Amino acid sequence: MTAVETVTGAVDVAELGRTYMHEHVFVLSSEHVQNYGAGAWWDEEERIADAVTKLRGLVAHGVTTIADPTVWGLGRYIPRVRRIAEQVPELNIIVATGLYTYDDLPFQFHYRGPDTLLGGPDPLVEMFTRDIVEGIADTGVKAAFLKCCVEAQGLTPGVTRVLRAVAAVHRETGAPITVHTSAGAQSGRLAVGLLGEEGVDLSKVVIGHAGDSNDLDYLMELADTGAILGMDRFGLDVYNPTAQRVATVAALCERGYADRMVLSHDASCYMDWFGPDPESLRGMVPNWHYEHIGDDVLPALRALGVTDAQFDQMLVGNPRRYFSRS
Repeated sequence: MTAVETVTGAVDVAELGRTYMHEHVFVLSSEHVQNYGAGAWWDEEERIADAVTKLRGLVAHGVTTIADPTVWGLGRYIPRVRRIAEQVPELNIIVATGLYTYDDLPFQFHYRGPDTLLGGPDPLVEMFTRDIVEGIADTGVKAAFLKCCVEAQGLTPGVTRVLRAVAAVHRETGAPITVHTSAGAQSGRLAVGLLGEEGVDLSKVVIGHAGDSNDLDYLMELADTGAILGMDRFGLDVYNPTAQRVATVAALCERGYADRMVLSHDASCYMDWFGPDPESLRGMVPNWHYEHIGDDVLPALRALGVTDAQFDQMLVGNPRRYFSRS
């Protein structure tokens, strides 16, 4: 076994325990908060206290680790997350590096890197590597996995550049990868295709949001590459109702794919995408919170014949293997 970096230090992968592989602490725009939130709807201490309470609820449900894929584009700010982690020492929070974009790159990369005005090596590679090897900014906290996206827009030049940078850092460091994908556009195919061409070990790739699809042929095609299916939006019924998500996971378990699935909600303590009121979506997605899997999903899966051994595989064994370095 090997150690994996968390916000509060390295932990042996054997000690990760029950792990949700795609949960955010905060999803924020720092510019939005700084210019329009402070003194209006954003109270730092209130939000930190609320996050501590919500994450303690996860621990009460037997969860001991979350992987938080919040990177540039989603508002990663490690000092805030570390303050929270220090108040919930029973929970390991593993953070990521990468860049979240569905199309173009931020302007800071338009003119530097391959095939740009100034040329040279891609600064994305150096940045992501530094986050993993040295730590993020001056926090000393090291990222333990990489995050990128292939949405419905497909492999745009910007998206392709991020994926190639992520692949290069994976080859250099061995860090695993999570890819946000569009189930509707079945963009997971594009992700595994390009990452495979770039020499990525696909058994170290989670195809994020695969669980938005109930197309078993598509899902098995992805899993047959060795990649891990991210069944990670439980509670987001607007994309796929819980009953259908549960039926799909159970069907894949019956077909022998429990060793290539991980479970999560893609929830957060606070997300500013829908405005300043954190409860604005509650009527539409009442079960989109950290406790839905423990309270509702696991009993529903058990009723469809999913075994304790399969639960252990999806929630403990697969995350442990994903974060293990050979």
